[in-house]
Amino acid sequence: MADLRDLGLSEYEARAYRSLLRTGPTTAKELSRASDVPMGRIYDVLNSLEQYNLVRSQAASRPKKYVAVEPDAALDRLLADKKRELDEKAEQYEAIVDELGDELEAADPIEGQFWTAAVGLADSLDLLLERLAAADDYIVMVAGQSSIQFDLGEVGDRDAAELQEALDRGVDVSLLMTPEHVESLPPSVGERYLDRLSPHPSFEVRTSDSVPGTFNLMDDLEVAIEVPNPLDPDEAFAVIDLKDPEFAADVAEAFEPKWSDAEPLRF
Repeated sequence: MADLRDLGLSEYEARAYRSLLRTGPTTAKELSRASDVPMGRIYDVLNSLEQYNLVRSQAASRPKKYVAVEPDAALDRLLADKKRELDEKAEQYEAIVDELGDELEAADPIEGQFWTAAVGLADSLDLLLERLAAADDYIVMVAGQSSIQFDLGEVGDRDAAELQEALDRGVDVSLLMTPEHVESLPPSVGERYLDRLSPHPSFEVRTSDSVPGTFNLMDDLEVAIEVPNPLDPDEAFAVIDLKDPEFAADVAEAFEPKWSDAEPLRF
């Protein structure tokens, strides 16, 4: 059940405010009796409620009297205070993230091989987007068949947004597809890439009849390979991410001539 304490009031403050709504204008002594707030605490409680702008006082009267602000106005003020606190907290956390981002540096590329895998659409997409976000120099996307990244709706939007962020931070993005794959894509996918990515000079799409599988190559370090569902080759089943500079270099070397021979896609 909702309570005024959920909006930041103490137990005594909540009891005093509710009692003021029932009693109408009253003195601190009378409010102490009505609310069961100890007399030794009532003035501190009333001062706090005044700071929240939840009560008004009539200083000219002797003894001084207090009246509660109408509930709608009081709740709006408490809500505004909470929103302001949340905004301040968000700014603090953003500043912490910025500071830590400068302080924490990724380790040097590993010498040996390390791999991880994700199974299922959601986990596979999360792994792909995570690796795209880690790219510093270039991203090569090779789509020889249906790919998670060209799915409809939220999935494709998340991928396009991640690629856009990569382009904005200076990463080159190269996309190689078969002409048949391009023609099979729904118009919404083409529009997404046309409107959001093609204006970037570092984004280029080419087509080739000979496309070796479906994978992403990031920098000179890792390759994310999409594994099709054995029961439905048009559906992605898993993603294997392999960090291995030597293997990544071999993939880049094999990709280069296919990219050179491919035809630029005119948007």
